[in-house]
Amino acid sequence: MITHPRLRAGHCRPFPAALHPLCALLAALPLAGFAQQEPSLQTITVTGSKAAVEPTGSSQVDASTIESGRTASSDTAALLRAVPGISLMGAGGVSSLPSVHGLADDRLRIQVDGMDLISACGNHMNPPLSYIDPTRVGSVRVFAGITPVSVGGDSIGATIQVDSPAPEFAAPGEGRRLQGQAGTFYRSNGHGTGANLSASYATEQMHLRYDGSTAQSDNYHAARAFKPAGSAASDKPDQWLGGDEVGSSSYQTRNHAIGLALRGDAHLVELKLGLQDIPYQNYPNQRMDMTRNGSHQFNLRYQGRYGWGQLQARAYHEKTRHSMNFGQDKQYWYGTANNVPGMPMDTEGKTTGAQVQGDITLSTRDALRVGLEAQRYGLNDWWAPSGGGMGPDTFWNIRDGQRNRLDAWGEWEARWSPQWLSQVGLRSSRVHSNSGAVQGYNSSYAAEANAFNQRDRERNDHHIDFTALARYTPGAHASYEFGFAHKTRSPNLYERYTWSTGGMAMRMINLAGDGNGYVGNPDLKPEVANTLSATADWHDATGERWGVKFTPYLSYVNDYIDARRCSGGSGAMAACTSANLTATQGFVYLQFANQDARLHGFDLSGFADLGTTANWGRFTLSGMLSSVQGKNRTTGDNLYNTMPQHARLALTQRLGRWTGTAELLMVSAKTRVSAVRNELPTAGYGLMNLRASYEWKQVRLDVGVDNLFDRFYRHPLGGAYVGQGRTMAGTAVPWGVGVPGMGRSLSAGLTVKF
Repeated sequence: MITHPRLRAGHCRPFPAALHPLCALLAALPLAGFAQQEPSLQTITVTGSKAAVEPTGSSQVDASTIESGRTASSDTAALLRAVPGISLMGAGGVSSLPSVHGLADDRLRIQVDGMDLISACGNHMNPPLSYIDPTRVGSVRVFAGITPVSVGGDSIGATIQVDSPAPEFAAPGEGRRLQGQAGTFYRSNGHGTGANLSASYATEQMHLRYDGSTAQSDNYHAARAFKPAGSAASDKPDQWLGGDEVGSSSYQTRNHAIGLALRGDAHLVELKLGLQDIPYQNYPNQRMDMTRNGSHQFNLRYQGRYGWGQLQARAYHEKTRHSMNFGQDKQYWYGTANNVPGMPMDTEGKTTGAQVQGDITLSTRDALRVGLEAQRYGLNDWWAPSGGGMGPDTFWNIRDGQRNRLDAWGEWEARWSPQWLSQVGLRSSRVHSNSGAVQGYNSSYAAEANAFNQRDRERNDHHIDFTALARYTPGAHASYEFGFAHKTRSPNLYERYTWSTGGMAMRMINLAGDGNGYVGNPDLKPEVANTLSATADWHDATGERWGVKFTPYLSYVNDYIDARRCSGGSGAMAACTSANLTATQGFVYLQFANQDARLHGFDLSGFADLGTTANWGRFTLSGMLSSVQGKNRTTGDNLYNTMPQHARLALTQRLGRWTGTAELLMVSAKTRVSAVRNELPTAGYGLMNLRASYEWKQVRLDVGVDNLFDRFYRHPLGGAYVGQGRTMAGTAVPWGVGVPGMGRSLSAGLTVKF
């Protein structure tokens, strides 16, 4: 059983000195709450749902955080920053990757309007959350602890669910309802601009809605120079980049969506159509840039109530057409005569899925959830010839790639008493993957291509996931939850089927943003994670005056897909040399490999209502502290891209229609780095951010300042800077430069409802 720890200043000693004040403050939050005599109708920034289907460790981002976040960033993943345990891995301006408890990318299950979207790119430039604009987000829910099998599957980490607003129908007797909103924003750093429009028409049985948005930004600037000023590349003398300008950080994106919903007394049918067009999105930590990303989405959902319970069903299809080349800040012309125009890379991905779930009420104590899921994914990744060594043939990186999944699951939930609840679930999955024959640009690649084509490439993985958790609620002031999860994830197609050890080809495959080159491994086994987690939640009787939540966790991952230095490559351009095995500096070449890993850490968060005055309104203090460590148990190395200890502290004032927040972000130095990747350490830093909003009846104004004191820093998960110059070449861009964070930026957004 979990007991209530004594939260005192002495417990801060394991943390860096910079975090001691916050740790002590979080420990004092319950005392601050008890000191308040007047009840408050405070709404906290992130709240855990008490619904049985959501473990105590889950979090939901509230509406005010979503609204203010739309002005601060066009990256939907940025809406998750206030959730304990979540960090963001750097990528493009609208495509950062959430990392939860040290696990990121495909290790998480990320659903957008219930769709399991898959990144169709050798650099994962189009992750699932990039397909929904922040202005269209209605709700965000995160399962970061023991994730029930009903929301998990083919993942070993958290589940993130991002949904657009639910359909709203006219009230009885209202007739018809027409409403909408329009908004625009500006951000000073990068001169980011954007606009959005939504409109809906509804009767008592029908709802029709349109959402459209556009956003763009130039390169952003760091707080100071981090490299010499000069031309972006030798073939672009007029494209000048200042020493503080982060090359290849500009973007432009456009999104459109139409939704139609029909309802009866106990049934709802909803159809959503989505269209995305990203003309360009450049990447400071990738050697290539996105020159096109087009997506079409079809999403049909049914929900019905019956005498035995509730039935939900969904069918969806998504098609991505993705292109990469060198953007405005990277060298475009190559070859001895500068007559080779770039390196065109094209990808087409198709995802089709179906889900059926039944929620069955067995008794007043017992509930049963059962479900079936099927997903079919196809991928083609080809590089058209452009001249020189890149020709005369088309390079097929992945041809006729397939990754198909079929799942069945069941989950039993029992309320044994008002104090005890249990939940046990079992999921069985089959993942089938395969790839067609490949070819290189020319005969230099023939040996490896033939060896790949002659081997058996079909793989069938069988997963058994199991979760068990229990919740104990002794009274109105506390709840405790503890559980175990056994979860499995199969490799993605790039991890299994990319095949060339040519240096140039390997540098085009990078899911990590570290500047290194990678090659696949058809013999990879699925990752299997065994996780123990517990959550203690202390709060006042209403849950609105004060609260403290503490979540420790421990995961052992067998056959974790890490990387090893490659050697013994074949072909005239092979980069897997003996020198590559021992290099302690510079960019290196790696192969995906199964090894064992351990991750452990904790999340501590809390809030307290500090009171209300007539002249200054209501004040709320909130904070969180997160720590994670990851170790490769096979090699003894540190896992790549794990966030060091970090904390947030926020003071919020609410006075009438005014809301203002001062936020302090503190990050420790990153010293535990991945030696196999030559990962760069980063220094600790602290940032101050200010947010404010004012609402009239139909108008909302948001303003903010990020990095108020213009502090220079490098984000620990920002990756290696390869944002300018001759990035196709292995050593033509300097190694040892991390991507810096954004300097001071002012933002303003205006939203008008009608």
